[in-house]
Amino acid sequence: MPFLKVQTSATLDSAKLPSILREASALLARELGKPEAYVMVKFEPGASMVFASTDSPCAFVELKSLGLVESQGESLSRVLCDFLQRKLGVPANRIYIEMTPHPPALWGWNSETFG
Repeated sequence: MPFLKVQTSATLDSAKLPSILREASALLARELGKPEAYVMVKFEPGASMVFASTDSPCAFVELKSLGLVESQGESLSRVLCDFLQRKLGVPANRIYIEMTPHPPALWGWNSETFG
C-alpha cells in the first residue's frame, strides 16, 4: 500500500541504487507499521531541478499510503529527510515531502482494492 517516490537532482551511482531502494522499503514498512510485501519505492536520481533559485542537490518526495494520519507527518518528515541526507547528500532544508492518505477503496492491487 505505501508508495514512496523520490525525485532528486542528486546523482547516484547506479550500483548503489538497489541497496538504497531496499533500505528505503524496509524503513517505510517499519515507520508505517505495514508489511514490506506491500511497499513500493521508486527513485529518480539526476532529475533536472531547481529549488530556491539554485541547482544544488534537492529532492521532491511523494509518500502515499492507506491510513496516513497528520500526527505521523513530523516523524515521517524527520526520518525521510535523515535517510535522504545520509544516502544522497541532500540537505533536509532542500527536501519537500508530500504525504497523501488514500481511502482503501481507491487503492487497487491484484485486481481488487483494499476497501
